[in-house]
Amino acid sequence: MKKKNQNLRIAHLDNKFTKMRVLKTIEVPLDGWINAIRTTLNMSLTQLARRLKKNPVSVREMEERERDKSITLKKLIEIGEALDLQFVYGFYPKESSLKKMIEKRAREVAYEIVTRTSHSMKLEDQENTERRLRKALQEKAQELEREVPKHLWD
Repeated sequence: MKKKNQNLRIAHLDNKFTKMRVLKTIEVPLDGWINAIRTTLNMSLTQLARRLKKNPVSVREMEERERDKSITLKKLIEIGEALDLQFVYGFYPKESSLKKMIEKRAREVAYEIVTRTSHSMKLEDQENTERRLRKALQEKAQELEREVPKHLWD
């Protein structure tokens, strides 16, 4: 039951990632989103500060912290609300999906395991054929993909 639940969670997140794929191509404005939106709206620091109930220096610092990637999510949400915008954030897998990420890691770990086992067998004069090693690698990778054990991420 736990594995089925895990597979459903993987599929659910992968579905969300598919919807987010378009966001991956969007580049953050050079001076950050806050500055880009504020200046595009022709809104001054003072006007945004008033909406945030802060002073203009604080707003300038927020823009700088966004540019430096040191601003908090809480502040970004607060600014979004002041600008009548919804703040959205997330992660997108480099491998395009969690399933692909798991498959890749399972192949890597399976290779380590099969190679280590093969080396031990070679030392005992029980060396496997290349064909048998490929089959063992494929079987181990499939097992790791199915089970997604914690040690997969060690």
